[in-house]
Amino acid sequence: MTTNKNASRVIKRLGIIALGLAIIGALAWALWPAPVSVSSATVQRGPFSETVTEEGRTRLRDTWNISAPIAGYLQRVNLEVGDAVTEGDILFHLEPNPAPALDARSRQQAEDNLQAAQARWHASQANLETARADRRFAEAEYQRYRQLHDRNLVSTADLEHRQNQRDRQRALENSAASSVEVSRFEVEAARAMLEIASGQRSQPNETPELAIRAPISGLILTRHRCCEGSVVAGEPILELGRPADLEVQVDLLSMDAVRLRPGMPVRFSGWGGDILQGVVRRVEPAGFTRISALGVDEQRVPVIVDFSEAVDPADLGLGKGFRIDAEFLIWEDDDVLQIPTSALFRYQGEWAVFMIEEGRAVRRNLEIGRRQGMVTQVLSQLEEGESVINHPGEQVADGVRVSARE
Repeated sequence: MTTNKNASRVIKRLGIIALGLAIIGALAWALWPAPVSVSSATVQRGPFSETVTEEGRTRLRDTWNISAPIAGYLQRVNLEVGDAVTEGDILFHLEPNPAPALDARSRQQAEDNLQAAQARWHASQANLETARADRRFAEAEYQRYRQLHDRNLVSTADLEHRQNQRDRQRALENSAASSVEVSRFEVEAARAMLEIASGQRSQPNETPELAIRAPISGLILTRHRCCEGSVVAGEPILELGRPADLEVQVDLLSMDAVRLRPGMPVRFSGWGGDILQGVVRRVEPAGFTRISALGVDEQRVPVIVDFSEAVDPADLGLGKGFRIDAEFLIWEDDDVLQIPTSALFRYQGEWAVFMIEEGRAVRRNLEIGRRQGMVTQVLSQLEEGESVINHPGEQVADGVRVSARE
């Protein structure tokens, strides 16, 4: 009996010990830190391209502003925006401005001036008749004295005196004739002032017109004036351009513009159609300051891009001032070792990533190259096929157990 009791006590004690060990193991398992769940990415090789994308605007390389060469009266411009013209076609006509209308006082004064001019004309005609009569008498006297001189009846001095009188009468007659012409012009001017200065345009085909012709073959881009009316010299009327001269201006940040060179390829998108090809023609040597949407001053540099020769912008419906997205291809390669940019972080002044090795996070410093959006080129310390932690959080540290998911 004593032996059975001792055996029962031993079994009971072993059961208590086993239960205590089980409880301790459960507590240890519950308190043991679980692996950190992380997102992993694979180091891989593939095509890589570094680009700069910015919004641009189409423009014409050259435009022609057609303005009024002289002050005058513009006839109605029938051409509309988008109309095609050929070099030499008439764009619009200019005619002299109508004379201003006269008030009652000015009209009465103009009538008086006309009557005075007519009176001076009649007086000059009478003076001309007197001068002609005196000239005829002087010529007759000269002929008689000449005959008498031939018969030695008068002296040579008397003959020369009659000749001088004849020449003087001829000059007076010419002066009187000129006075008649002057008086006639004054009458015509006074009559024109009275009849024409009525504030009305002249009838068609009565006044000369100046026809302004197209200097190039192209399209009407802008019509500054359409209705008839007076214009001053130099006032713009129309703007012409050639669709074949269409190009794209992109204002890039100065730190991106310095990386571009003429001849670099460009891809156009976001204009409403398929992707188009272009090439950088010129990077402007001067920049300007532009305030961004966040109120930050940005230094921008205009970059001019041409469409490729296989692209005709006019056939695609593109015109001046259209929005378009330009992607500049700075560098590309078909075999580049790369990782997601989100896997990178700074550690002691160097770039680093967390590798996944045997279920634990291992920090590794590395050397990176070019960066393009969400992908970064790796130059050293990584091999193709290795796994890195993407978006490492605060719980991830060197040596921490991790549970990776793709």
